[in-house]
Amino acid sequence: MLKGSCLCKDVRFAVEGRLGRATACHCGQCRKQSGHHWASSSAAERDVTITGPVKWYAASQAAKRGFCPKCGSFLFWKAHDEDTISFALGALDEPTGIRLESHIFVADKGDYYEIADGLPQHERS
Repeated sequence: MLKGSCLCKDVRFAVEGRLGRATACHCGQCRKQSGHHWASSSAAERDVTITGPVKWYAASQAAKRGFCPKCGSFLFWKAHDEDTISFALGALDEPTGIRLESHIFVADKGDYYEIADGLPQHERS
C-alpha cells in the first residue's frame, strides 16, 4: 500500500491495487497548477482512499483537479468519464518503488527547459 499527504497533512490518501503508468505531464494546465510538469500515477478510484477536505476544481469539461484547501497542494486529477484517479507522485511517502516511465503532452512543454532523461516522450497522452 502507498500512502501520501499534502504539505500540511490535512489531506491524506492511500493507494492499493494495480497502478497505472508513472508519467510526467507537461500540458499547460499541469504546468500552471504545479509550477512545472506534474508527475503522477493512477489507480482505480475504488483503490484510492482519501481523507480530509479535498477541494475540487473543474479545470475543463473533461476533468477536475483536487487540492488541499489549506496548503494548496495539488494532489489529484480525475477525468469525468473514467473510473480511475491520478495522484501526485511527489505527495507519496517514501520509499515508493515507483519509477517514472514516460513524458506526456510534450508538445505543450515550457520553453524554459529540455527533457533529457532518455524516457519515451509522447506529444499527447
